[in-house]
Amino acid sequence: MKVFKFGGASVKDAPAIENLKNILQRYENEQLVVVISAMGKTTNFLEKVLDAYYHAPENVPSLVAELRTQHETVAEQLMGADNPFLPHSERLFTLLNEQMQRPTSDNFDYDYDRIVSFGELLSTTLIATYLNTQGLETQWLDARQLVRTDNTYREGHVDWTVTQKLVCNTINPYFQHRSHGIVLTQGFIAGTAENQTTTLGREGSDYSAAIMAYTLDAECVTVWKDVPGILNADPKRFADAVKIDTLTYHETVELAYYGASVIHPKTLRPLHNKQIPLYVKSFFHPENEGSKISQEADTVEIPSYIVKDNQLLISVSPRDFSIIGVENLSKILDILSDYRVKINMIQNSALTFSVCTDNVPLRLKPCIEALQKEFIVKFNDGIRLVTIRHYDADSEKNVLKMFDNEEVIIKQSNRHTIQMILK
Repeated sequence: MKVFKFGGASVKDAPAIENLKNILQRYENEQLVVVISAMGKTTNFLEKVLDAYYHAPENVPSLVAELRTQHETVAEQLMGADNPFLPHSERLFTLLNEQMQRPTSDNFDYDYDRIVSFGELLSTTLIATYLNTQGLETQWLDARQLVRTDNTYREGHVDWTVTQKLVCNTINPYFQHRSHGIVLTQGFIAGTAENQTTTLGREGSDYSAAIMAYTLDAECVTVWKDVPGILNADPKRFADAVKIDTLTYHETVELAYYGASVIHPKTLRPLHNKQIPLYVKSFFHPENEGSKISQEADTVEIPSYIVKDNQLLISVSPRDFSIIGVENLSKILDILSDYRVKINMIQNSALTFSVCTDNVPLRLKPCIEALQKEFIVKFNDGIRLVTIRHYDADSEKNVLKMFDNEEVIIKQSNRHTIQMILK
């Protein structure tokens, strides 16, 4: 059994979905579990719907209608005007409109999960319907009934014991008497014991694929992307970016931790624990090798560049001029954890503790207010964080030349990695 994951770019429109079908036909004699994200920028669009739900409810009906038109247009392009997706679309949008008519709760993250999750439900329903019309036998399953999490909305923590049972009891019987076939489900979304919808963190579909592979003891996971494999840099920024053919789990986790958009950081742990290899391949050129991540890899340590824009540098100092010791550090880190602030870089001095983080106002504003109750807090926004893994003198010079109009306000390094905050 193999697990495939297709992200939003690989299902963004009708030609992309046709291409997905062509890829699956290459594996028509395999048992496949296919995990799919929302189409294109649908998650971003649903976040816009959510914002209107909170702040401009009069705009919600037109936005939902636009979303419906987008999906039904793609379905028509794939299957004609009178296509079998339309009844499913009617049902899903009735459910979405019912959700939008309920008053907002006192938990934004709860509302986020129950509304934004419709992106995955729509895409997978449309694609499963299309595949079945094309003769590819496909069983659609609801990931909310397979992946069990706690009630940590937007970052659900997986209950592995229950999830193992749910996945195996549902998917294994389907393949018991089938030598081949497709089970298709959603990435990113999950469910609680109370049947509430949760999500696994933004870009969490990779993690969903790893969960499926782990629970099913899959042969491998393949993530299909719009790049030839794992690159040492974002090709939109670095014209000379090159593919890395093989990486270890350890090296991939390091790259993901620093912000490389190759694989969701949580993905590698379950795969590593069962030694399941992960392939990253191009959905434009499925015949090519791509990149392989495994325990034993012949990794060539070339410089890898990770650039994170729109960062915030928060500097925290005790009001009583005391040293930043273990007690103060514990309080600061507890507050950052309470508001789920992701730390991308840390610097500590005698009187100041600084962290660089993604600029997410919804989390940072209350977090800074909580810190200010006990500490002096200063911050710089509009900064850029550049990380070079396996850096050398030339790679550092290349970055400084690329951003030569920006000042390096913090730089720190170890034997393998250098990080620079630019303003």
